[in-house]
Amino acid sequence: MKNKAFNPIFTTKVIVAAALVLLSLIFALPVAQVVFGAEKMLPIYSVQTDEKVVAITFDAAWGADDTDVLIEILAEHDCKATFFICGYWVTQFPDVVRKFHEAGHDIANHGDTHAHVASLNFEQNVEEIAAAHTRVLGLLGVEMDLYRPPYGEYNNTVLEAAKSINYHTIQWDVDSLDWKRPTPEAMFNRVINHKSLQNGSILLFHNDIPETPIALRKILAELKNQGYKFVPVSQLILRDNYKLDHTGRQIPLS
Repeated sequence: MKNKAFNPIFTTKVIVAAALVLLSLIFALPVAQVVFGAEKMLPIYSVQTDEKVVAITFDAAWGADDTDVLIEILAEHDCKATFFICGYWVTQFPDVVRKFHEAGHDIANHGDTHAHVASLNFEQNVEEIAAAHTRVLGLLGVEMDLYRPPYGEYNNTVLEAAKSINYHTIQWDVDSLDWKRPTPEAMFNRVINHKSLQNGSILLFHNDIPETPIALRKILAELKNQGYKFVPVSQLILRDNYKLDHTGRQIPLS
């Protein structure tokens, strides 16, 4: 059986590809971006700032039983939070949405139906965001511009769709994992000792989880004790003159 002919061009391509993959590991760049030339877009995970501030965020897609206690706890700690709300949830709980808004919290977009948006095309993603936008606009007269994809799921199509209708896509760098129903103590320890907690962090919680209000009261108190202040995402993020590093952290350009 004859050996295949040596192909120097093919061999060179393999060597170059391997070198690029190695570079991607060294510099923490996405392999697809380095090897295939595709620019991987990122949402905003956090913001570089000299101010000792963090943003508390909630995803609202299911029940609403803890509404009053969340508003009470947030008020106790002078915390204006950001609530990412699904469109159908706006229709189901309009009075709750009004309560959050009247308490001074950000009302932000979590899509209309809590879909797996990475499986949708561009037009479907635009519709998911726009439909929720229309519901909130009709209820509150608020023009939202902050979007968090359901499940934290995204790709370039999701981000491009949001950008096309003037939305900033927001993730988080500190996850309470409250949806897993940890004990309040475990939730507290996870958040306060999280390796990513820093100036400009965005913290993720969910409403309608029994353990969250219990842990939240202690978490906010400890963050204040450490010198942190709380700002809504709308006041934290940079809207121009910035770049994103490979972690999705906004870096001011001047």
